[in-house]
Amino acid sequence: MGRLTIQTSIYSFSLKSNSSDSVSLSLPTKLFIPFRTPFPPTSSMAPIAVGDVVPDGSISFFDENDQLQTVSVHSLAAGKKVILFGVPGAFTPTCSMQHVPGFIEKAEELKSKGVDEIICFSVNDPFVMKAWGKTYPENKHVKFVADGSGEYTKLLGLELDLKDKGLGVRSRRFALLIDNLKVTVANVESGGEFTVSSADDILKAL
Repeated sequence: MGRLTIQTSIYSFSLKSNSSDSVSLSLPTKLFIPFRTPFPPTSSMAPIAVGDVVPDGSISFFDENDQLQTVSVHSLAAGKKVILFGVPGAFTPTCSMQHVPGFIEKAEELKSKGVDEIICFSVNDPFVMKAWGKTYPENKHVKFVADGSGEYTKLLGLELDLKDKGLGVRSRRFALLIDNLKVTVANVESGGEFTVSSADDILKAL
């Protein structure tokens, strides 16, 4: 009779031979294998929805005196009715030719219905957003703000992965109506589509 014991960093077991052609295997009745590293967390939070309070976070923009400002979203939206509409990228075709012009064109009408602020939001740096805003000389009411690192987009749960197009992680197209920090309308597109987040869609909800 012979016995062979195998020891590992996790557990040990034995092989016992009763004869030249008989081998028995003895294993522990309970086996626990510890993972050295946790499973990675999910990449984003649940998308913002009606009834949610908008998360606080920092965004940047150039003010009317051409000074760079970095402020909290809550400081802009507290006690106000605000439209926050997001686009996948500055200077991109649908954003530049349809989404933004619609809000500029309807700004007076939106404000007549009680909207205090109209904010265009994108994962771009504030210098790009400033340059983009200057391409609309007729604009009087839409504020172009930047989420340069995409951190606020993550808080909203509205990331859009455009790495295959060389654009990194951007924001999905969306339009939120926020009343004193609470979301009352959340029109979020699938990817970069443009079907439910226009200025007209927000007007219908006011």
